[in-house]
Amino acid sequence: MNPSLELSQFNYELPQELIAQSPAAQRVESRLLHLDRRGSLHDRQFVDLPSLLRPKDLLVFNNTRVIKARLLGRKASGGKVEVLVERVTGASTALAHVKASKSPKAGGKLILAGAFAATVLGREGELFELEFPGRVLDLLEQYGATPLPPYIEHAAGQDDDERYQTVYAREPGAVAAPTAGLHFDQAMLEQLAGLGIAQAFVTLHVGAGTFQPVRAQRLSEHVMHAERYSVPPETIELLRATRAAGGRVVAVGTTSVRALESAALQASAAGAPGPIEGDTRLFITPGYQFSWVDALLTNFHLPQSTLLMLVSALAGMEPIQRAYAHAVQSRYRFFSYGDAMFIESP
Repeated sequence: MNPSLELSQFNYELPQELIAQSPAAQRVESRLLHLDRRGSLHDRQFVDLPSLLRPKDLLVFNNTRVIKARLLGRKASGGKVEVLVERVTGASTALAHVKASKSPKAGGKLILAGAFAATVLGREGELFELEFPGRVLDLLEQYGATPLPPYIEHAAGQDDDERYQTVYAREPGAVAAPTAGLHFDQAMLEQLAGLGIAQAFVTLHVGAGTFQPVRAQRLSEHVMHAERYSVPPETIELLRATRAAGGRVVAVGTTSVRALESAALQASAAGAPGPIEGDTRLFITPGYQFSWVDALLTNFHLPQSTLLMLVSALAGMEPIQRAYAHAVQSRYRFFSYGDAMFIESP
């Protein structure tokens, strides 16, 4: 990492009204800002994406599934609590953020959704280890709410349960959606396949840490949050075949980038029959040398966020600053339910 990089270099002014509070009427109806490899900007629509891809390209999607991770309740002693499950660690255990007027102690009971009691087993840093009286995923599905990002001001409803989830979501475990994938519907996926554009999947369970601000002024002092990922052997084979054929690896979302590049760091295991998997704290900033990713489809990211730093690493700091200024001036919709950007590496 470049030791001279500072947080203030990744700021921009965003009018509040450009933060999308709801998705487009149809998934594919978003706008698409195209930053080409020469650094030129093109205003397009998301339905134009197939024309920007080539028959030998490989699209890599994150197939994580958002769980209904938010629960309201009270402590056995009576105080209100809000629980956000960060990671399911076992059939009946999970690590969670717990908001309460006073932190619960080990052995304490949390009465959640008025339906069941979870036991506090202890703490791991800022997270609490909880034991549920049954399968965590089943109880969350029955009693939990979809954990919308903090900048979306309405409570999650049935529409959010569907639209804050990709159409190809398979592996439950995320508490935030891989939002670049929200623009695809099944018809678009089938259209791309018909054009000879291959598709592969990775899994990275997005954590609430994706919304945490970077607090260190020097980026070299920032400690990245951990997220669980897996890259299956069939995806590794497709990556190699794509490169051998002269195609591009196009990551759908920054989470796909982090999974692919984290797997590349474990390249010695790439010949193994099983998946490459583990926890990743990979922090991608300008100067990073990408191993797999040639292009990226992404949404627009928060000022001073690690994701803005990642896209700046791929395209360059000046082109990204120019692209974001253009997006604000052109009134693109920002963040999770907002418009998309297609970035080609120089």
